[in-house]
Amino acid sequence: MFENLQDRLGSILNGLTGRGALSENDVSAALREVRRALLEADVSLEVVRSFTDRVREKAVGAEILKSIKPGQMVVKIVHDELIEMLGGEGVGVDLHAAAPVVIMMVGLQGSGKTTTTAKIANRLTTREKKKVLMASLDTRRPAAQEQLRQLGAQANIDTLPVIAGQSPTDIAARAVQAAKLGGHDVVILDTAGRTHIDEPLMAEMADIKKKSNPHEILLVADSLTGQDAVNLARSFDERVGITGLVLTRMDGDGRGGAALSMRAVTGKPIKLIGVGERMGELEEFHPRRIADRILGMGDIISLVEKAAENIDAEKAAAMAAKMAKGKFDLNDLADQLKQMQKMGGMGGIMGLMPGMSGMKDKMAAAGLDDRLFKRQLAIISSMTKAERANPDMLKHSRKKRIAAGSGTDAADINKLLKMHRQMADMMKMMGGKGKGGMMKQMMGGLAGKMGLGGLGGMGGMPDLSNIDPKQLEALQKQAEAAGLGKPGGGMPGLGGGLPGGLPGLGGAKLPGLGGGFPGLPGLPKKK
Repeated sequence: MFENLQDRLGSILNGLTGRGALSENDVSAALREVRRALLEADVSLEVVRSFTDRVREKAVGAEILKSIKPGQMVVKIVHDELIEMLGGEGVGVDLHAAAPVVIMMVGLQGSGKTTTTAKIANRLTTREKKKVLMASLDTRRPAAQEQLRQLGAQANIDTLPVIAGQSPTDIAARAVQAAKLGGHDVVILDTAGRTHIDEPLMAEMADIKKKSNPHEILLVADSLTGQDAVNLARSFDERVGITGLVLTRMDGDGRGGAALSMRAVTGKPIKLIGVGERMGELEEFHPRRIADRILGMGDIISLVEKAAENIDAEKAAAMAAKMAKGKFDLNDLADQLKQMQKMGGMGGIMGLMPGMSGMKDKMAAAGLDDRLFKRQLAIISSMTKAERANPDMLKHSRKKRIAAGSGTDAADINKLLKMHRQMADMMKMMGGKGKGGMMKQMMGGLAGKMGLGGLGGMGGMPDLSNIDPKQLEALQKQAEAAGLGKPGGGMPGLGGGLPGGLPGLGGAKLPGLGGGFPGLPGLPKKK
């Protein structure tokens, strides 16, 4: 969503940080570029003016110009103001009211209200353990009520039975009453939309609000709408009084201006963002994390949370123990690739890693994208159980059969086997004897300091202080021979790891990505 803005702001601010001293003219020139970048990203003009004025006021003071690293101070100011523009601290859906808590969903037709209603209900059911009732008030759109019923059946969430001929206000009143009688904690009202804002729509929303007395009124807006989303938010807020915003299609290739503008214009928090079509692809909106992403600083916390949600801790711990003994077969490799796919694939993970967002295009050009995962999983799936457990038995005739079954060729299979051998060799070294095993020490890292249990050295350098220098040197040579960069250059491995990290995939050499992704054996058990 924010890739274009991220690229523009990154190049502008990198130009400042590389300077030894800054004049007032330097700051003004940079802010002109920032202003242009924000306008191109579809941020509304009034928001851009306010933002650049606040940054200029702080950035041209004597304290900044005389700073030891004035460029970095300006970047910090831009970062802080970006967080402020996005809302400061994250605000979730407020359920602090007498049950049943009524949540009213409003927005234009096509913005994703019905799907978002089901996603919120699913989130409250699975995470908050709430009993939720959904009700469709859309009597105009064909099959709208049936769509919500099917989504409810899919997620095992109650929906209000449809009675033909009832008005939206009558349905709202019946939903609240049914929620009280059924012992529901939350009732979500999915209201009708229009293709544009008009008086009948606003009058209907006002009547529903009066009848149901909602605790939360959430405006669902398509983040690809651009600057018109600001007018939409302002109109609904003035007539109905929204309490928060939900932005859909944040995984799209829009310019992100709606997210930056709507909060600033309405003063209402963005509470949730839709990042995909599936039921679970709804996330809380954290201004600081989004600002970090926009400025290319990554989002380690979201990466950890995504890993915690998608990785089975018991399975990860078992794999870590297996790898510590130097055992790593093709079944293990397939499990690692599947876990990475669950976490959003190569692009999703790279976008959350500090300084790595700009590498995504280079990796795709080198053939290191999500299609590679699918191809490698197809190869492994075409093998017999014995072949996956013992890759050494794969000779020419077997490879020919596997290539035909997976739609690949012998070269692809050889690359996969070479990568597996390199990773298995790394595991043997890292699981070696002496001082508790090198792998266990590397996975220790900063986990204790961060309170993350089994997370091995998140965000950078694992603890290598107690490792035999000769052992470390041997490991480093092995890593460089495999084209993996230097150990400790990145983030230690996913539950014992994708031990070679991303660079080994396909044999391309992309130094600096180091040892994989965060290890998760210490995370709580997956429920």
